[in-house]
Amino acid sequence: MAAKREKIHFASVEELLGAPTSTGEGTVELRVEDIYPFENHPFKVIDDDKMEDLIQSIKENGVLTPVIVRPDDEGTYEMISGHRRLYAAKRAGLLVIPAIIKPMTNDDAVIAMVDANVQREEILPSERAWSLKMKLDAMKRQGYRSDLSSAQNERRLETADIVGEEMGISRAQVRRFIRLTELIPELMELVDKKRLTFTMAVDISYFDRQLQQWVYEYITENGFIKPEQIAALKACDNLENMAQPVLISTLKEALKPKKKSQGVTLSERKLNKYFSNKTSAADRERIIINLLEKWKHEQEV
Repeated sequence: MAAKREKIHFASVEELLGAPTSTGEGTVELRVEDIYPFENHPFKVIDDDKMEDLIQSIKENGVLTPVIVRPDDEGTYEMISGHRRLYAAKRAGLLVIPAIIKPMTNDDAVIAMVDANVQREEILPSERAWSLKMKLDAMKRQGYRSDLSSAQNERRLETADIVGEEMGISRAQVRRFIRLTELIPELMELVDKKRLTFTMAVDISYFDRQLQQWVYEYITENGFIKPEQIAALKACDNLENMAQPVLISTLKEALKPKKKSQGVTLSERKLNKYFSNKTSAADRERIIINLLEKWKHEQEV
């Protein structure tokens, strides 16, 4: 991955407002070497069958959909939308790629980058989690949204509500996805690989990083972890000071089958079939014990 570069704040008011510049809003040809990835880009570019299909398509037809970039003051460009197309174009041997240049502020660029990429058919939990966090943080930095409808303004929606509505999920779900960003990378990878369920991952995200590391090691050594084990950890007192041997013991203990109670309860309704209403509770108990003693003696003979 290319080295992270400091984002440039635009000098002119027109650029800060996102107005068209001399580069225009139309499509231009840019050298692929002049485009660098978006800083902390959460969406992965993977060499899979779909990437190979894209590379072959570009070899045959070129890049049909322009990428979107924003300029800096060094004559190069930061990618907003089109990381996969750029990667495939490089693999296909292209030296230039069609692009649309749009000056943007840092926060506008974050929001545009997330919106452009989150619509993909397949998106990993980690990608959704980090992109939601990036967009939520950017919108909070922007303050009150002036482009909301009057109805939305009257409802005084929280930023998480707005992000959720745009993404088609609830505010609670937005916050649960963002909780995943508190996971150590190793556990986040297990979520992406579907070896750790979303619900358990959210619960684990509230543990400190040392406990998370121990949980990850337990999963690696045992091949699994179950909801009842996480529930047992959550129920522990002084969890922040728990030692690893205690954690492992707690996880193993949670898997032991619970002993079924062997107690027997005889309701008054059942007993009334055999005793008169005048028989006291003490007499009933004495008679039952005597009968049980007789039964036990007969079993031993």
